[in-house]
Amino acid sequence: MPRRAGRGPEETRRALLDAAARVIRTRGVSASLDDIARAAGVSKGGLLYHFPAKDVLVRTLAQDLLEAFRTEVRAALDPADTAPGRLTRAYVRASLDTSYDEVAVRETIALIAQLISIPEVAGIARADAERWERELREDGLPADVVTLVVAAADGASTAPLWGAGIDVAAARKLEQQLLALTRSA
Repeated sequence: MPRRAGRGPEETRRALLDAAARVIRTRGVSASLDDIARAAGVSKGGLLYHFPAKDVLVRTLAQDLLEAFRTEVRAALDPADTAPGRLTRAYVRASLDTSYDEVAVRETIALIAQLISIPEVAGIARADAERWERELREDGLPADVVTLVVAAADGASTAPLWGAGIDVAAARKLEQQLLALTRSA
């Protein structure tokens, strides 16, 4: 009997990262590899083939989250915008994107809160924040404008965590105000 084709290595790896996100978000960072493998529908050996240790899996999950946001910012870059502050404007648009449902936003924030409690992940996040600071500082805007605009966008993007909900009209208005600040600097 021929072997039935299953998931490819990249699909399995993605399934493991998605399962790790779900399990860690609900059970915390003490969740076992067995729990994660079961949630992904693979054996523990299959998990260990892709991620040889739990810290490798957790580190990869954290890096995946950080890279996903970078990808969102790159996607929000306006090709017609060549003025100083182009990256900062993309950062604002990505941070205030209201196309995600509130539950997904809360779940992502809850996952990040779990992961950031791990010292190695905190170090990875710190390095990513330093990279953002450097890239945004080199974006051509005054430092105080970047600080204000980014802090406002970051703060507003976490509002769903506190049950405030995503008020699309208010988010769009804030986005326009922050973008205007980057253009008048």
